Amino acid sequence: MEEQKIWLSPPHMGGNELKYIHNAFDTNWISQFGPNINEFEKCLENYLGENSFVSAVSSGTAAIHLALKLLDIQSGDIVICQSFTFVASANPILYEKAIPVFVDSEPDTWNICPNALEDAIKHNIQKGKKPKAILTVSLYGMPYKVDEVLEISKKYEIPVIEDSAEALGSRYKNQLCGTFGDLSIVSFNGNKIITTSGGGVLISRTKEHKERAFYLATQAKEDKEYYSHSETGYNYRISNVSAGIGIGQMEVLNERIAQRRLNHEFYNDILAQFENIELSSEPNENFYSNYWLNTIQIKRSDKLSKEILKEKFSESNIETRYLWKPMHLQPLYKGCDFFGSNLSGIIFDKGLCLPSGTNLTDICKERILKVLNMVK
Repeated sequence: MEEQKIWLSPPHMGGNELKYIHNAFDTNWISQFGPNINEFEKCLENYLGENSFVSAVSSGTAAIHLALKLLDIQSGDIVICQSFTFVASANPILYEKAIPVFVDSEPDTWNICPNALEDAIKHNIQKGKKPKAILTVSLYGMPYKVDEVLEISKKYEIPVIEDSAEALGSRYKNQLCGTFGDLSIVSFNGNKIITTSGGGVLISRTKEHKERAFYLATQAKEDKEYYSHSETGYNYRISNVSAGIGIGQMEVLNERIAQRRLNHEFYNDILAQFENIELSSEPNENFYSNYWLNTIQIKRSDKLSKEILKEKFSESNIETRYLWKPMHLQPLYKGCDFFGSNLSGIIFDKGLCLPSGTNLTDICKERILKVLNMVK
């Protein structure tokens, strides 16, 4: 009999979500308006703190697109984007027919390299095309080097869009991710640390930006008694049902972060015995990761590679996944400018994501350890 599958990062309900879903059905607020949406936004604003104005939308991708719209990114504008990320970080740049310029990672966090970032900015300024935005990512829950990036942002007066899709609850110098960018986003996709089934939020620094985001996310309908539209809008608002799931999930967020960090301690303890496997961890005390996913690099040999280890896990009905393939290596973005040394490509070549769900039991961990011992 096949053992039950261990998933990479499955949804994990807290128990109270149904209360808010039932309320949505009982009151017949089941579409893109309703009290759950307002309450969900308020929960996040309270969690993130001062100067965080939250707009709940249908996905993290939608939130990034709205961020670009709020910064008036237009056709032909240059947007600098971290290369080592999921494609949803970069695709909205193409929605606006803007030009993505990709920047490599640095080794401590795997996030955007400040030196390569400044090289990209200088290069484009010399060409007479100053970038309009910097899009940086906190990959797998690890904060990027915030101080260095914000210093560059301030020096060249280029706003930052902070993609914290994977980093809700992570901190840099005890400040929460999602509060550093001129605009920030979080994802609540089904595999994230908490979920709304599908959804995301745009986090603005001003009430005016929040109001503008709401307007664009609701088809840019003007405040009139009839349907009047002067510019292109989008159907990007989250549903009241999904927002109800989000309220229930916010109640267990701190518990979920603690559970993910315990998973990291488990991997840290067992992988200390493996000379050929390196676990990605916080570089110093300034970084506090939610460890959404635990990621490793494997020193390739005849006996071990990411492909071999992935297959071993698969044979034991355990899901693992390769790291995000950097954008500068994707066929979709062939020909785009790239700045760096291809460190992200090297990491991708050696890397694997390990099961990191908050419902990972001791029995699951024993099965994971058993597979690892096969390749020791």
